[in-house]
Amino acid sequence: MATSTVSQPTSTLRIAEDITRFRNVHNSPDDLESMTGTISNLQQQAQEVMKTKPTWQTYYQGQMIGKEDFEFISQYDQLNSEQRAKLLQEPNMRYQCAKTFLTLMSKLFKQQTLRYILTLMDECLREDKSRVEIFNSYAKMEKEQLWPYFFNMLTNRDQFTSRIIAKLACWSQDRMPTSDLGYYLAWLKEQLKPQGNDYLPSICRSLQMMLRIEQYRESFVSIDGITNIMQVLNNASVGFQVQYQLIFCLWVLTFAPNIASVMAKYNVIPRLTEILTETEKEKVTRMIVAFLRNLLEKPEDEKVIRENAMTMIGSRLVKPLELLSNKPFDDAEIKEDIEFIKEKIEGNLSDVSSFDEYAIEVRSGRLSWSPVHKSEKFWRENVARLNDGNFELLRMLLKLLEQSKEPLVLCVAAHDIGEYVRHHPLGKKTIDKLDGKVIIMRLLEHPDSNVRYQGLLCVQKLMVHNWDYLGKQVDSNSKPGTASGPHRTIESKA
Repeated sequence: MATSTVSQPTSTLRIAEDITRFRNVHNSPDDLESMTGTISNLQQQAQEVMKTKPTWQTYYQGQMIGKEDFEFISQYDQLNSEQRAKLLQEPNMRYQCAKTFLTLMSKLFKQQTLRYILTLMDECLREDKSRVEIFNSYAKMEKEQLWPYFFNMLTNRDQFTSRIIAKLACWSQDRMPTSDLGYYLAWLKEQLKPQGNDYLPSICRSLQMMLRIEQYRESFVSIDGITNIMQVLNNASVGFQVQYQLIFCLWVLTFAPNIASVMAKYNVIPRLTEILTETEKEKVTRMIVAFLRNLLEKPEDEKVIRENAMTMIGSRLVKPLELLSNKPFDDAEIKEDIEFIKEKIEGNLSDVSSFDEYAIEVRSGRLSWSPVHKSEKFWRENVARLNDGNFELLRMLLKLLEQSKEPLVLCVAAHDIGEYVRHHPLGKKTIDKLDGKVIIMRLLEHPDSNVRYQGLLCVQKLMVHNWDYLGKQVDSNSKPGTASGPHRTIESKA
């Protein structure tokens, strides 16, 4: 299959400059192996693997490997980096190097030996990244497909196969063929799970490398990879290192204007605002504000930029930015990015309506008892707007009732649907049309008493026509609020 040759369009050069700048700030090399914590742990594992050398003589005597492969690996394994560099200057040795590594990978099955081979190969590439062409040249000469050698190893779940693939894919003069790229990115996407994956930092590092390449970014987005990134970031138990790595991935993606333009639909802004408020790590802060700046700078449509700014306002980003602007940072560019974001947001604050804020909150999925929810004036003036866009906001509220696990979100969504029914003359018929009654009735069996209470009120509003009487009854039975709102906590017997 044909591969695409590396080109240098303006966007690629621009992102290369930005990544170089970022790498200089964080001392991050091309393979991103200077990060602390998880990287040093990986290096320790490599050192442990390399302590136990395989007995190549045994494999040769057992006729598991041929004479040429035996002689090369026995010699190569004894050399230091300078001696290896000298050896691999000879064309015959470059050919034999690729042949031996790929042959050993395909013929040997002992896990410890395979890990040793992969670690040795990874070390070979780290010493000189141009050595990826040794393997590409061999595959072309032999008319073989290079990638299946490594894809077959992915099932072993070691940390070296994936990063070798990433290095070959990113450092080669030719780009990975489309079908092989799709397979590898789908595999990386599948590994992006917040729990049950001990190799998550290594997976994230491979993804960081891959997404630097424009072609690879587009392919990853096309398989809905951003959704998987957000599934990990939405998990509160994920450590700051993985947060940093995945936000780096999101940041790199936003250098493509078309990707930056759709990023908000993944609810990235509200979640990163939360992380920004919680984190104590400067590198995580740096990455978030760089990402947010891109959302206000890279989209080509001014409408999209305004919508992103509005979402930042609705996500309550203003206060954290104010606090950060008075905080000292080692990286001066953090300050620059913060001031840029503040200026863009302030330019949109003056004409933000209460309904704009409400719509942003609903779209974010992070509902709370903000003033508009309890405002009679708001509902009288804006209830019809919930019908806009084929009932877009109304459908979102019902979806939250179906999918959210947060009692507060369920309470507010149930309340808002009840208010819609109460204030709109066709509210009840619309909810019936959207099959909302069944969804609302399920709230009556929810384990949280506050959710049951709001569900019961919503059901009553669907059935009762004397709204003034119902309002007086609710007011007389209500007490000062709890965390889920200003209402009485009851135990529903429904």
